[in-house]
Amino acid sequence: MCGPVKGETPCTGTMVPPGGTAHIADRADPPDSGTMRVFRGPRRARERRTARIPGAVRMPTAARALLGALPGLAAVAALFLCANGVERAADADAEAVPAAATDRYAAPRPDIVPRSVWLGDAARAQPAPRYDDEVVAVFVHHTDTPNGYDCADVPAILRGVYQGQTGARDWDDIGYNFVVDRCGTVYEGRAGGIDRPVTGAHTQGFNHRTTGIAALGTYTAGVPVPDELTDAIAAVAAWKLGETGTDPRAKVALVSSNGLSRYAAGATAMLPAVAGHDDGYQTSCPGAALSARLADIRDTAARLQGRA
Repeated sequence: MCGPVKGETPCTGTMVPPGGTAHIADRADPPDSGTMRVFRGPRRARERRTARIPGAVRMPTAARALLGALPGLAAVAALFLCANGVERAADADAEAVPAAATDRYAAPRPDIVPRSVWLGDAARAQPAPRYDDEVVAVFVHHTDTPNGYDCADVPAILRGVYQGQTGARDWDDIGYNFVVDRCGTVYEGRAGGIDRPVTGAHTQGFNHRTTGIAALGTYTAGVPVPDELTDAIAAVAAWKLGETGTDPRAKVALVSSNGLSRYAAGATAMLPAVAGHDDGYQTSCPGAALSARLADIRDTAARLQGRA
């Protein structure tokens, strides 16, 4: 929620429906911040040099010694047989490792209204989207806009949120990757492709390797939270996290890219795979009522992934 929480970005000047304010999650991380870490296993120097050559295959030491003792065509034949065997082994390893882990818990993609439907001619010129390597966590928000809306009016409300973030705040695009309304309809938010790991601008310090899902409305203490809304959030979370085999009930390691979050830049934080905005940033978002439903959302998402 905007304003009263220390460190929260105020909502002044945001274009919203009459009688309401719009929650602006935070500022976007600076472009090319260089703080997203992708962890890979150690590789020897010779393997790194080989990897630079497209299509190159590393030959075992014994094979190289044997070839040195073979003349002419015999050496060529031996080279072909060795390379063919190594390529087959590498292909087998590549097929065996990641597919089983991710496909087992893949969840179906929910129906999503494309941004062209709600944004139309209001779209502004913007730079190309930025991408991460994968999505391993979801942050849940609320937009801090009025709750008594007719779901048929949601496209106009979303345009107001978009115009507030790209106009008054001069962001490159809406910060949230997805927005869900109280009727359970899911809308595409930030541009770049719903099937891709688009870098959002929704959670200060933790926009990398995450997806931001905003509940349209204000869900402070005592406000009813529709099941249709939480079920839709769970469906998006199950789908996006299923692509990396991530359990929605687990905790994941995320590296803070910005000291304005709850964690110093470069620090590794263990956060819920389905987290509230306040898990990563000093804020009351996504509201006490919606925060109280996060456990249900995680369980529903896990069931949608086929987990016990």
